[in-house]
Amino acid sequence: MTFNRIARVVSLGGLVVLVAACGNREAADRQREELAANEPYRSDVVGGQRREGNIWTLFRNNDDPNTRIAVNRYIWTAALDVLSFLPVQTVDPFSGVFTTGYGTPPGGGRAYRATVYVQDAALDARSLHVALQTNGGATVSAETTRAIEDAILTRARQLRLADGKR
Repeated sequence: MTFNRIARVVSLGGLVVLVAACGNREAADRQREELAANEPYRSDVVGGQRREGNIWTLFRNNDDPNTRIAVNRYIWTAALDVLSFLPVQTVDPFSGVFTTGYGTPPGGGRAYRATVYVQDAALDARSLHVALQTNGGATVSAETTRAIEDAILTRARQLRLADGKR
């Protein structure tokens, strides 16, 4: 390859990256409106002021220790309700993770431990991840984990309806 050809390929690649960084402003605005509708704990609002950004803000060192990840409060509360039979060990509502110790569900004979990760502000299944372990350290079947996630999401919807939000 000649130098001119390499320079053209690099220039074209840089142009593609810049165009991709511009993004779709309307889609971003729609996503912000959806997040606001669910009233999550917001990561882009600090001290009552909304933080805007672009590709160049990635290179600045303006880390704020008070920045929070968006966590849906209904899923968070529902997960604590559904797994109330397990002793809570660690809770971090700012990152959306809590872990429990071993406990036996009512009417069950096997002890379980759970790690719950609420990773999004939306009230849907993609926002919730549950990892269960048995007392022996083995992972739990996918059906059992799915049943726990379904129970948490059902409870979260009940809590949202109780607040008068549809």
